[in-house]
Amino acid sequence: MNDGDVSKQIQQMVRFIRQEAEEKANEISISAEEEFNIEKLQLVEAEKKKIRQEYERKEKQVDVRKKIEYSMQLNASRIKVLQAQDDLINSMKEEAAKVLLKVSHNHHPYKHLVKELIVQSLLRLKEPAVLLRCRKEDLSQVESVLHSAKHEYAEKEHAHPPEIIVDTEVYLPPAPAHHDDHGKYCSGGIVMASRDGKIVLENTLNARLDVVFRKKLPEIRQRLYGLHVAG
Repeated sequence: MNDGDVSKQIQQMVRFIRQEAEEKANEISISAEEEFNIEKLQLVEAEKKKIRQEYERKEKQVDVRKKIEYSMQLNASRIKVLQAQDDLINSMKEEAAKVLLKVSHNHHPYKHLVKELIVQSLLRLKEPAVLLRCRKEDLSQVESVLHSAKHEYAEKEHAHPPEIIVDTEVYLPPAPAHHDDHGKYCSGGIVMASRDGKIVLENTLNARLDVVFRKKLPEIRQRLYGLHVAG
């Protein structure tokens, strides 16, 4: 083999090596680009997922806030309705209290009522001796019915007439001087206690109104707000 053949053979080998190197480099380049595209796609998908999760989180927060706001508004509305109902019921009680103030103005019916209240109080206490307190303006009427009240009690209980001591030092509060007077007052009636003061029975007109109102309150609410209660 002469020098020319050797030279040709070397050139062929160089071309072959160069071609292989170029093909290998091309393969590496394509592979790198594919890996880059895959990694880029993964990064994009990861960011998309993160954005979706963040959006869902914020959407849930907004939904929770809306539910809280709705619940607060609903509760506030319910409180307003209940307050309006209570205001109406209280105004009814105030009107009833104003009517009670006029009861003692009718002398004879009120005198009979005072007697009935005394008898009722005696029947509840069943004490041989009691203390009685009334308004100063009712003192004469109370004293005028004491005898008949004691004997009526004695007949009903088949007992001796009890001793009734009327307190002439401390009286129940008088009726209000004006309609807008919000101080402590009494519309009439009596307060009776055992001799030792351990048992006290408040039988004033105001106390009777409170008892009746508490007892009838469910019925009053049903009559006024029956549709709302049923709903």
